[in-house]
Parts: sequence; structure tokens; C-alpha cells
Amino acid sequence: MAILNSIRKRGIFLILIIALALFAFILSDVLTKGSSGPKGQDTIATINGTDISRQSFMEEVEATQRNMGPNGNTTQAMNMVWDRELRKVIMDEQIEKAGLTVEKAQIDNALKTQLANNPTFLNDAGQVDEGKIQEYIASIKASSPEMYKQWLNFEENVADGVLQTTYYNMIKGGLRSTVAEGEQEYHFQNDNLTFQYVMVPYSKIADEDVKVSDEEIKKYIAAHPNDFQVEPQADIQYVLFAEEPSEADTEEAKASIASLLNDKVEFNQDTKANDTIAGFRNTKNYEEYVNANSDVPYYDHWLFKKDLPPSVADTLINLNKGDIYGPYKVDNALYLSKVMDTKKMPDSAESKHILIRYVGTMRAPETITRTKEEAQKLADSILSVVKKDKSKFAELAAKFSDDSSKDNGGDLGNSTPGRMVPPFDKFIFNNPTGTIGLVETDFGYHIVEVGKQSGAKPAIKLATVVKNIEPSDKTTNQVFSDASKFEVAVKKGDFTELAKAQNLELKPVNKMGNMDSNIPGIGENRTIVNWAFNEDTKVGDTKRFSVPNGYVVAQLTRKNPKGLMTVEDASATVTPILRNEKKAAKIKESIKGTTLEEVAASQNVVVQNATGVTMANPLIASSSEPKVVGMAFGTKPGETTPLIDGKNGVYKVKVTAFNPAPKLDSYVNFANQMSTKAAPSAQSQVFNALKKKADIEDNRANFY
Repeated sequence: MAILNSIRKRGIFLILIIALALFAFILSDVLTKGSSGPKGQDTIATINGTDISRQSFMEEVEATQRNMGPNGNTTQAMNMVWDRELRKVIMDEQIEKAGLTVEKAQIDNALKTQLANNPTFLNDAGQVDEGKIQEYIASIKASSPEMYKQWLNFEENVADGVLQTTYYNMIKGGLRSTVAEGEQEYHFQNDNLTFQYVMVPYSKIADEDVKVSDEEIKKYIAAHPNDFQVEPQADIQYVLFAEEPSEADTEEAKASIASLLNDKVEFNQDTKANDTIAGFRNTKNYEEYVNANSDVPYYDHWLFKKDLPPSVADTLINLNKGDIYGPYKVDNALYLSKVMDTKKMPDSAESKHILIRYVGTMRAPETITRTKEEAQKLADSILSVVKKDKSKFAELAAKFSDDSSKDNGGDLGNSTPGRMVPPFDKFIFNNPTGTIGLVETDFGYHIVEVGKQSGAKPAIKLATVVKNIEPSDKTTNQVFSDASKFEVAVKKGDFTELAKAQNLELKPVNKMGNMDSNIPGIGENRTIVNWAFNEDTKVGDTKRFSVPNGYVVAQLTRKNPKGLMTVEDASATVTPILRNEKKAAKIKESIKGTTLEEVAASQNVVVQNATGVTMANPLIASSSEPKVVGMAFGTKPGETTPLIDGKNGVYKVKVTAFNPAPKLDSYVNFANQMSTKAAPSAQSQVFNALKKKADIEDNRANFY
């Protein structure tokens, strides 16, 4: 009570203390993170001063992922939306500067093109119907605000597409090469030189005799910054503690699946008596039993040796009807199989058909109006004709068949058992080559002719119970314990040495980008990537992560901000360049004489000849040497170049003849070729140039 009275007396003081503490916490967060204010929380990116709303971006990502279907993931959807938004903002800015607008007629025409393959908007003539479009819009506007919003976005994207196409077409229209440029291109391709040369290869000096320092690489990078720009990167190494079944788990699973063989007695609460439940060996309904007890549903198909697990294929294919085999292990599952039937049959068969659909059959288009009775009557009539004269099959298929095979005379090619719908499949594999008959399926009536079949091979039908081997609670608890102990140990010890000591596979992941999501050996995992790029995560830090099949303990081993490439990363590119520069200097110092013959004699090489060398194809002895050829073209016949640092060695060239291509009456064709060649890549080159120039603040990594 005394404590409560004391608190009441100091109530205002305590409130002030709490308020100051909260203010300090908020201020600290603002100062340290900077982006936690309203803009940082609500802006996914800023492109040339234009903010992209986090909420609208995330809504677009969700909608895109839904449209992608079950195989689409968030990262794919996010990247698609990002590319779309980036292009839109950059191009809208250029389109506004150019003063371009789009007319309603242009949008309508573009909409019709986009909807040309959607039956919802087509009339009886197969054309996009404006009335159907308006009817659809009115329907979704009243019934589904979300779909209506998607439609408005679709219309906006179509309009943007028209504007962007207009913009790019304007650029392409300006990419017309002049006749003078065409003439220049003609000579570039056809003027050629004949010359003598001496080449002292860089390989004359061993690489180990020429040292390139890190400081020299660093200076080269600084002198060529545009060639060595990189986005933020991080390296990690990790060990995986996988939740895999132990030997004890496997043995327990074997005992469990083996127990399914025998009948079991269960007490029936309703009858107050014991019931005998038939096991796998004695059950009367194998399909029902498998579906009730297996992790894989019943599979009612004929199987050949090639369809069976390789490790047991020879055994299974030679079993007799009624035999039971197992339990046997395949990958990470246990199998128990009973042979339901055996026979010899072809494992492939050719066939052709004439399909007669009727209203209500699967995938029947709206153009199908005949009733089932009318379809059957037509099919019987066609069957009667082709039975009398097989040569008419292709002609009748082209005229009457309601599927695309009619263009091939009804030919369906080669198929294997189980590929076609069951009634069709049964007909072509249970009848000899040449048989013609009528088969009804969910698609309609088929007039079928069985084509060439393979030789008969042994086949079996199996009823198989499959049980996946799962790690037990004891195993998963042990894996968690091992991962936790390793996590604690690496806080104080050496990550690599501790992994080796425990025989754990150490997996490096290099040059991760801050928007990467797939980690080799782990799969999609933005959590680990975000941790690696978090400003609070330092090189050497470690952390344990849960992954779908266990736990990962990771260590950050390198972290580079956006900017110039490190010396280590650039070394593979820069070292050969600097090494060859040093070799060239040494070779030049060792050369004696001024003529080709003197240079060749001093370096123990020979004078060689080159003929028909062009600027367009600057090859010397099958090696591309553009710098050497360029200098040769700038040298008059009879004159000799200075020593040239080529790609493969030091050259000296004496031009013996310049062979100009004959003049043409017109160079228009070459000008047109240049224009045609430039047009296809113009769009991507323009956008990439605008993207490179754009001021982009990408905050996606803060939200994904």
C-alpha cells in the first residue's frame, strides 16, 4: 500500500520519464534508419523523383502472383511488377517531354488486338465485339470491384503500350542511315590490305615473371570506373542441418508398413464386439485399400519394365498374378506391391481418329450445336463408310473431325499406354493393327483406326501402398539440438574449422545481390538474404535460420556496398591486362633494329604475310587484332608502323598494298542494311540507356 501511495505521488514525474524515453527511442530509430519516417514506410522506390507507393506495389505483386497460378512465387511476381513500374515511370517521363498523347481510337484498336484470342469478347464471326466489351465492363463493375479495378489497370497498361510504341517508332524512324554512311559501310566491309608483319607473343615471357600488385589493380579500376560498377553484394557460407530420417526411423517405418499385410482386430464401439479388418494381403478392394492407407493414390495402369523403379524392375516384372513384394525402399519411401494382373502387350501404338463432338462434351467450343443423338448418328454413318473404304479416312477427318488433328488426316501419332483417356487407350492397345471402331469418351464420339504397334512386352498392373519415411520427433529434436549447439559454438570459435571438425559440408554462396532470393542448396529464402544485407549485420556474424527441411547456420564472409568492384573481384579481369602491358614494355625494350627483318632476328621470330584483311573482320592469323589492323589501315603502302601493343603480342607491320573496293553506282542498299540492322535493338538500347541514366532509389529489400 505504501508503494502504491509513493507511485501516486510521483505519477506526473513517471509520466514525463516514460514520455522522454519513448521520444528518445523514436528519435534514435529515425536517426539510425532514416527510412522509417512516413516516406520510408510508404515508398517502395523513387525513380527520377517519382515515388512508387508501397501499398499499390504490393497489391500489384499479389495480383500478378495470383495470375501466375500455383507455380508462381512472390519473388518472380515482384520482379515482374518492378520491371513494369520502372519502365512505366521512365517512359512516361520521356513521353511527356516529347508531348505525345494517345487517342481513344488507338486504345480501342489496341484493346481489340489484345482481346483477339479471348472468346468472352468474340462474336459469331470470331471478331472482337465492342458490345461484348461494354457488357463485360458493366457486369464486373456491378459485381466485382476488384475485377473492375484490374480492368482499368489493363486499359491503362494498353494505353501506355500504345504511347511507348509510338515513342519507339519515332526513334526507329530517325535511325535512317544516309547514303554517305552506306558508302562508308561498304568500304569498311570490302576495302582490304596486304601487309607483312612481325609478332612477338606475350607468351614469350612467363606469367610468373611479371608481377601485378593490388595497388596497380586498384588504380586501373579507378581509371576505368564505368567498367567496374557493381550493385551491393554479399558472400556467406553455411552448413545445413537436414531433418532426415535416421536408420531407426527407417526400421520403424518398415515395421509399420509390413504390419499392413496382415488382418487386424479392432473393437467396434457401436456393436461392442471385435471386428476383423482385412490387411493388404486379404483385402477385396485394393483400390479402396491403397487410397485409404497410402501416401500415393491408386494407379490403375499397365506398367512395363521401363516404368518401374530401376532397383526392383527386374524383380517386379517377373512376378505372377497375386504375388506380393515388399516392403522395398525407393528413394525416401517404402513400397508394398501386389500384382493385380499380368499380360504381354505393345508399349506404343499409332492411331488416328475422327472426333464428333456434341453440346456439353469436354472443351466443346460454342460453335458445336449438335445433340448427342445427332453426333452418334453422324459417327455411325462415318464409321460405316471408313470400314468399307479405309482410304477415305483422311478425307472424312478433314471434313468432319472437330479437333486440330483433322489437318493431318486425323493422325494422332504415337502414344504410350495411359496417355489417352481410358476408353480410347483401351481400344488402341487391346485391338490389333488395322482395327476400326467407335469409341465414346468425355470429348465425344471417336471413329478410331489402330495404327502400327510395337512388339508385345511383359506388362503388369500393381496395387502399391507407398509410405514416405518421415523423421521422428526424436530425430527432429536432435537435429535442432545439433544446430543450436553449432550456432553457439561458432559465436566464439572459427566457423570453418568447427564445420570440418564435425564433418559438416561447408557451402559458400558468393556475390549475392540484395534482391536475390534463390540460395543454392536452400532454395527461395529472402530471410537469409535480408539478414546478410542488414546494416546491423557485420562480416563474421553468424545466425541460425529455419528452412523447410531443417536448419541453416550461416556466416557473413564478405559485404560490399554499391560502387566499384573490389580488387579481389576485379583481379581476374584486370591482371591479364596489366600483365600484358608490362610484357609489352619488356618486349619493346628488348627489340633491336627498325626493319621487320631486324626485329624478327632480334626476337627469334619470322616475318609473316597477311592478305585480304578488312576493318570489318580484323583477323591476323585467325586472331582478332582490331588495334593492329586499325593502325595498318592508317599507314601508307610501303611504310612501316611503330611497335603496336596487340591483344596477343607486340606487332610491327609493313603495308605492301591497299586494295580499295570498286566504286558502286549506288550505296542505297548498304544504307538500308544499316538501318534494318539497327532497328531491332533500338528499343532495348534506348530503354537501357534511359535506365542507366535514371536516378533510382530501390527500397524493395526493406519490404521483401
